[in-house]
Amino acid sequence: MKLFGSSGIRGIVNKEVTPELALQVGLVLGSRKKTAVIGRDPRVSAPMIEHALVAGLTAAGCDVTKVGMVTTPTLAYAARKYECGVMVTASHNPSEYVGIKLWNPDGMAFDSAQQEEIEEAIEKGDFSLAPWNLIGKIAEDENAIRDHMHMIEELVGDSKLRVVLDCGCGAGSTISPYLLQELGCQIITLNSQPDGHFPARNPEPNEQNLSLLKKAVVDFGADLGIAHDGDADRMMAVDEKGNFVSGDELLAIFGRFECEDKKGSVVVPVDTSMMVDDYLEGSEIIRTRVGDVYVAEGIKQYGAIYGGEPSGSWIFPKISYCPDGIYAAAKLVEIVGEKKLSELRAELPVYATKRGALACPNEKKAEFMKKVKAKLEPLGKVLDIDGIRVELEDGWVLVRPSGTEAKVRITAEARENVDGIYEMAEKIAKEALK
Repeated sequence: MKLFGSSGIRGIVNKEVTPELALQVGLVLGSRKKTAVIGRDPRVSAPMIEHALVAGLTAAGCDVTKVGMVTTPTLAYAARKYECGVMVTASHNPSEYVGIKLWNPDGMAFDSAQQEEIEEAIEKGDFSLAPWNLIGKIAEDENAIRDHMHMIEELVGDSKLRVVLDCGCGAGSTISPYLLQELGCQIITLNSQPDGHFPARNPEPNEQNLSLLKKAVVDFGADLGIAHDGDADRMMAVDEKGNFVSGDELLAIFGRFECEDKKGSVVVPVDTSMMVDDYLEGSEIIRTRVGDVYVAEGIKQYGAIYGGEPSGSWIFPKISYCPDGIYAAAKLVEIVGEKKLSELRAELPVYATKRGALACPNEKKAEFMKKVKAKLEPLGKVLDIDGIRVELEDGWVLVRPSGTEAKVRITAEARENVDGIYEMAEKIAKEALK
């Protein structure tokens, strides 16, 4: 597909994602759905794209309800009352990016078949304009955030923890501080004023961007640190000692509490650590392509009880097929109320992991992967559902093209010599880029 990546439509504002494209998406979607709910994150460009989408939807005869600035999981939860949901966001990408993500009423992002249908219809101009007296109506709903909070409060227990919360100037500012406070936590907020320029830090909640959160947890004697990305579908954490908790560790910890009897299926992407397999021994670990929509598809297909991505997306199908960083934050607070996060981490097996990325133009990714596959296939058992993952004697390595950026990513994990495995793959990748 040309428009849709691993997480909806996403690109640089007015270059790859324009009001014209948004209008076309709205026209095509509105020609197929009678009702839609739309929300946006704080990005400077989000209102512009939202207006174009609303124009297209209503011009095609679709009634639209606007919920304003909300998190992606809030919008996905609100979609249960409509035929579809539309979220204007570029999630963890920098401020110059914007995107469009489409949702089904069950909180599942549009799957591959639905995305292909939208894309083909845009290419063919396959949409219809409503007559003047059947143009869609526009309404507003101010209760979406409160409805999302109530749902979570009914499922998660109270807590008295002291929590430092870094919303990254994103949409999480509209809900997470208030939810955790209502659950009984003492909240210390960082970067909790929505600002589409993201002046405090890059929206992606990785360790490199969370140095202030790590320091604040220690300085304030907090029990836990929590961070969101721009639209709060992601959630990452810092333990009470100020140590960043990796996504693989959180995958395993959430998995243990969701799979209390050590049974059931857990869906993870191909770049997930073998730590999860070993820690959740007795559970079936199913690997998919990278991207929360593919993890959600796998959860639905296999009837899994939980799934997620090391990037910070946690999916709990009992509430929604959308990654819900808000619910995950509340759930983690509940878990840490019983045992310190550092103690939970100490129970996990430890394997050395190394991740990196190389710049690669999108148009060169297909040829690049052909060259890499030819070099890696002889080295071990290959899983090629997304990039090339090779199982080696002491670990594994994955080389895959990013679904959202002009990059290729390399991940290596090993019981011994992770640097050697990574450098071997990096050398092959660099040669393939020449």
